[in-house]
Amino acid sequence: MFEVKTRIRTAEERVGTKNVKRGQLRWLLLTLGAWVIVGWPFWAGATHEADHRFTVEGFVCGADGKGVGDADVMVKDTKISYGQIVKTDGDGYYKASFHLHNDNLGDPLLVEAKGEQQNHKIQFDPKDLETERIIQVNFGTGCIYDRSKVPAWVWWAVGGVAALVIGAIGVTAVRSQRKQEQKRGKSQTKRKT
Repeated sequence: MFEVKTRIRTAEERVGTKNVKRGQLRWLLLTLGAWVIVGWPFWAGATHEADHRFTVEGFVCGADGKGVGDADVMVKDTKISYGQIVKTDGDGYYKASFHLHNDNLGDPLLVEAKGEQQNHKIQFDPKDLETERIIQVNFGTGCIYDRSKVPAWVWWAVGGVAALVIGAIGVTAVRSQRKQEQKRGKSQTKRKT
């Protein structure tokens, strides 16, 4: 009888240990999964350091001067036969990034969009390891936007929010002033009586 109870207790302890390990494993997997999901945008957006990254960007425009969306743009370093095809966004903007080294300085660069080709040379200061190595190549005319400029809708939104805040402060000030006037009126009425 004693032997059976010992075996049952030992089996219960083993099962309990397995449950603890399973629970710990579950938490570990959940934590790791959450970390991967939360951290994924940082990994996906990560590119090479500035001194190894070369970016070609620009706009593709139609005859009417409007940006051509969803257009294919081929960007290729013809010396090393490496290239990529990227699509333009709704404004006709495209961006292609390459992993290049200092010995790629002066390589011929071919950029093609809408059947039009432009030849450039990869130019940058090999001693500057901090500044973004970038070239802008545009096709067509009239749709070149300053991507660093804040869009007009942002200014309208900021102005609207500022107007609401000022209005709320004004309403609060008027209410406060009315309450003070009412208190003064009540205190003056009490003095008269």
